[in-house]
Amino acid sequence: LYATPEYLAENGTPEKIEDLSDHRLICQRVTSTQVSAGAQLVQELLAHDIPSLLTVNNYFGVLQAVLAGLGIGVLPDYVIQDFPTIQRVLPNVESNEIPVFLAFPEELRQSKRIAAFRDFVTEEIIAHRRKMREDAEAH
Repeated sequence: LYATPEYLAENGTPEKIEDLSDHRLICQRVTSTQVSAGAQLVQELLAHDIPSLLTVNNYFGVLQAVLAGLGIGVLPDYVIQDFPTIQRVLPNVESNEIPVFLAFPEELRQSKRIAAFRDFVTEEIIAHRRKMREDAEAH
């Protein structure tokens, strides 16, 4: 969950999940094509009687609404990494880990280039997650 400092200054920073009922939640529609972990988190949040909801059909729309100060957005951490002023809200509220799959034709299963790419992507994801954890611990 993320918001701008301006939004939080004007509307207050929620201290617990029940405080979201005093805020507008910005998210993808639960029925939209998205990773099921994200949809599950949105359904859990909506169980807390959130009176104001802005739904869009992709993460870019959620990000733009957050940047415009319209509310608290449900976003994956990698989407906001280029926007250092956006603040995390309720850091203990997270979706489940989302699996990443690499799909390629069966005949490329033994390809050294595919193996090198897979290893590169794996290392990048691990390095990114490590950096995110270190940054969170530093703050």
